[in-house]
Parts: sequence; structure tokens; C-alpha cells
Amino acid sequence: MNPAEITHLIEAAFSDAVVKVESNDNTHYVALVVAAEFEGKRRIARHQMVYKSLGALVGNEIHALSITTLTPDEWRQQSGES
Repeated sequence: MNPAEITHLIEAAFSDAVVKVESNDNTHYVALVVAAEFEGKRRIARHQMVYKSLGALVGNEIHALSITTLTPDEWRQQSGES
């Protein structure tokens, strides 16, 4: 599974999300997901939301997934924007 396919699946689950997925081998992935839906949620709940968007692919076509989840405000702070 290529990163573009995973990006599309995650984007479909969140409104106006910024999603970046990278992989060197198309089985191990690194994902950044920035979404307003994460506001007020703990990291584990955010990750569960992302896993839900990918369903049975996790553990099968997606062998490993490292996720960074941020709200838009957290993303702006990390980016150094005000």
C-alpha cells in the first residue's frame, strides 16, 4: 500500500485535515495528522481515531504506523507561527 492511499483514507475521516504519510518500504509508515477533531482529546484517543480510519489495514497491509497527531493550534505552535 502506498503512502498516497493511506493519506486519502485518513483525509476522508477528518474534515479539513492536514495529512502527511511517508514510507521507505510501503509496509512501515510515519504519519502526521493535523485535525480540529483532536481538540480536547488525549494522545491515545487521537491515535485510535486515526487507526479507526484505516480499519483492518493496520496490522495487515500496514505493518507498522508511527503517528503524530496535532490540533491546528498545536501545529501552528510547532511551526513557529503565531
